[in-house]
Amino acid sequence: MDPDPFAAVLERAIDLEAVGFSGVLRATRADEVLHESCHGAANRADRIPIRPSTRFATASLSKAFTAVGILEAAARGEVGLHDAVVDVLPPDLRPSSLRDDVTVHHLLTHTSGIADYFEEDETLPGHIEDMAEIWQTLPNYTVRDYVALLPLFADLPPNFPPGEYHYNNAGYVLLGIMLAEVSGMPFADAITTRVFEPAGMTASGYPAFDEVYPDIATGYLPPLAPGMPWRTNIYSVHPVGGGDGGAVVSAPDVTRFLRAVGRGGVWPGVTPADLLTPRAPSGDGWAVTYGANLRQDGVLSRGGGDPGVAALARLRASDDTTMVFLANIGWDDVEGLDGLLEAFDEAVFAA
Repeated sequence: MDPDPFAAVLERAIDLEAVGFSGVLRATRADEVLHESCHGAANRADRIPIRPSTRFATASLSKAFTAVGILEAAARGEVGLHDAVVDVLPPDLRPSSLRDDVTVHHLLTHTSGIADYFEEDETLPGHIEDMAEIWQTLPNYTVRDYVALLPLFADLPPNFPPGEYHYNNAGYVLLGIMLAEVSGMPFADAITTRVFEPAGMTASGYPAFDEVYPDIATGYLPPLAPGMPWRTNIYSVHPVGGGDGGAVVSAPDVTRFLRAVGRGGVWPGVTPADLLTPRAPSGDGWAVTYGANLRQDGVLSRGGGDPGVAALARLRASDDTTMVFLANIGWDDVEGLDGLLEAFDEAVFAA
C-alpha cells in the first residue's frame, strides 16, 4: 500500500500553481485530517496566500445548503415536500407559467420541468453559453434578492412535464424564495441560523461583493491575452448568494456540513436518509438526491462552478470520509484541473 496516497495529488497541485491554480484541498475520515493543502493566492494583487481558513464562493455547491433549509422547514411544519408550489408561493413570487402539479419535491430533485434562467443544455430553448450574457440585460449589481431573477424565466413555458430529471437552477431560486416566505426571514438569515449554526459552520455566510469581510478569496478570470493581468469576477456573477448558489464558506466548514449530513442529529427532523436517498436517475450511473447527487459506490457529491469559482464536496457516509475542493478560478481556466480532482478522489475514496 502507498504510504502516502496523497503525495501524487500534492505534486499535481503544486505543478498547477505554476500555471494559475489557486485553491484548497481537504480530506478527512472521522476526526482525522487525511490531507490538507493550500495553493496559490487568495488575493493575487497583494500576494495574500490561501490558508486553511480562507473562505470561497461555492456556486451550486450551495444548493445542498438550500435543500437542508427546506427539509428543516418541512420538519417544522412550515411547508410539505409534496405541497404544490402554487399553494406555497403567492403569484408575485412564482412563474406565471408554473403548472399546478409541480411540487417542492420536484424542485429539490430537478424534476420540475420548469424553464431555467440559465439554461445550460444547448438543445433547449433559452440556452445561454456564458453567464455573462445574463448581465447584458440585467445588471448583476441589482440582484440583491433573487426575486430579481424571476423576470428571466417567469413567463417561459415549461420544458417538460414534472417527473423527468433535468438540471435546473431556477428551481433552486424558487426554493430560496420559498424558504424566505415560509420562515418569515431573509433567505441568508434562515440558512445561517437554521443550517450553518447548528452544524458549527461559523465561517460561512452570504456576504455581498461590496461588503468587506476578512479571509474571503477573490474570484479570478484568466488574462484576456498573454502578458495581461488576471481579472476579478465582480461583473460576471451574482453579487450576493441565494437559493441556487453563492454561499461563501471555508473548507473546514464544508467538512462540518458533510459530516452533519452523514451522521444526522444536527438539524431537528432532518435525517441522513432524507439527504442520502436516491430520488431519480440523473445519468451516467448517478442518481439525484435532495440537493446533491449519489454515485454508484455510495459517495454523495455536490459541485459548483461559476466564472472564477470551482467547488466540489463529497461524502462517503459509511465511514465518515469527506473530500473538499474549493478554488477561486473557474473549472476551465487551468488545464489539468480535472485530472487533479480525479487523482484526489481516488486517493480519498480508495478502499
